[in-house]
Amino acid sequence: MTQRRYKEGIDRQQAFLLPPSLDEYVAEDHPVRAIEAYVESLDLAGLGFKNTTGELSPGQPAFAPQALLKLYLYGYLQRVRSSRRLEAECQRNLEVIWLVQGLRPGYKTIADFRKDNLDALQAVNRDFVQVCKELDLFGGELVGIDGSFLRGNVGKKSIYTAARLQRALQHLEQDIANYLQELEQADQQEGPPAPSDPALGEKLAQLRQRQEKRTEQLQQLETSGETQIAEVDADARLLRKKGSGTIAGYNAQIAVDDKHKLIVTGEVTQDGNDERQLAPMAQAAKAELGVEELTTVQDMGYFNVQQIKDCLENGITPYVPEPDKQAQARKQGRFTRDDFTYDAQANAYLCPASQVLRFFKTIAKNGKNIHYYRSQAALCGQCPLREKCLPQKNRYRMVTRWEHEAVIEAHRERMAQDGAEKMRRRAELCEHPFGTLKLWLGWTHFLLRTLAKVRAEFSLMMLAYNFRRVLTILGLEAFRASCLNRRWPNAVMSG
Repeated sequence: MTQRRYKEGIDRQQAFLLPPSLDEYVAEDHPVRAIEAYVESLDLAGLGFKNTTGELSPGQPAFAPQALLKLYLYGYLQRVRSSRRLEAECQRNLEVIWLVQGLRPGYKTIADFRKDNLDALQAVNRDFVQVCKELDLFGGELVGIDGSFLRGNVGKKSIYTAARLQRALQHLEQDIANYLQELEQADQQEGPPAPSDPALGEKLAQLRQRQEKRTEQLQQLETSGETQIAEVDADARLLRKKGSGTIAGYNAQIAVDDKHKLIVTGEVTQDGNDERQLAPMAQAAKAELGVEELTTVQDMGYFNVQQIKDCLENGITPYVPEPDKQAQARKQGRFTRDDFTYDAQANAYLCPASQVLRFFKTIAKNGKNIHYYRSQAALCGQCPLREKCLPQKNRYRMVTRWEHEAVIEAHRERMAQDGAEKMRRRAELCEHPFGTLKLWLGWTHFLLRTLAKVRAEFSLMMLAYNFRRVLTILGLEAFRASCLNRRWPNAVMSG
């Protein structure tokens, strides 16, 4: 029987004649050359990076901010975001060794660079958006707005709501009462005293310290008006989404252009929903694109009548589905608000039985003026449709109308005409970026803590996403040429 043959590996003792330069280890079409070209085209001092001046300082020379920025951009592109892992890459990865020219910064230096240049890292992301504009990669007509809850570098148990603090205080009070009862029972026993636990007093003192701390936290919540207080990351929040459970982290928002699905702008908030994000995100996208008019598409979670009005007043036409808050009443066979017809000339409503609901009063509610219209109790009492219209304890029907209801009525007409097609576009635009980012990030989303640092880290995520898409769209050589043209605009470019 013949012996099976296998491919043979390299003899570890064999001598090699290596290439004469490090540059030969990196192919001409390797993506790290795109990172090199882009970072070298930046004015880091103008963007606000530290250690960009020529001033001398005592001790060892500082690492060039260009090298550390290249390292971070490479890391976020390759899903290597930890400063300790980036330190290891500098010692074993030929691509990184070429990119940072053999420098070996320690993990603390790498981490401090990100921490000390929060605003500058966000400025780099905005600069790359400008690059996309210069390369005509934005359509500037339609953007999709979406949000997603991303996990912070914090556990759920370190974030307290008022209800949870109250439960914790109840448990602490019970534990303290139990300890005091044990001490009292021991004192009342006849005969020789039982040996006492030497740590009992210390345990009791610890419980009282925890009780004092939770009491202060509850008072702090009541004073500040906040709904949550966090111990590890002061800015993180418990966020709940139906069907997805609860996470401890942040609400990340993006606006995606329709032409190439590039992210125009993004933000990180603490809000537990998207109701207040429509106008700010749409206006930020419009400003970044530099256009006079813009159309946006977003899901039902963004529906807010005041936000829609703000968008329209700023040249933005939003398409957002309206939640059906009357579905339960309709299912029960009862009349809903939609069954009442508004007569603008008479400033009154007509009910399904053709009775008039006249203007009654105006109440300011949540910053909006709400008009109230009321039917006549005598007519309602004799109406054959009363059972389908009035609850048992009500003698008349009340209908409300926002003072700018015409804005929402026009919005409903737009949605009825073009809403279905716009919602299909929304899914194409918004699902891809967050799906890609979450795939890259894996289980760990944000590594940094506090809102300012998380926003800088999210800028790096968006930059990496856009960077990879631009390389796919343009190709490496065309992108490098554009970067060289930004750096030396009067130079003659060759291949």
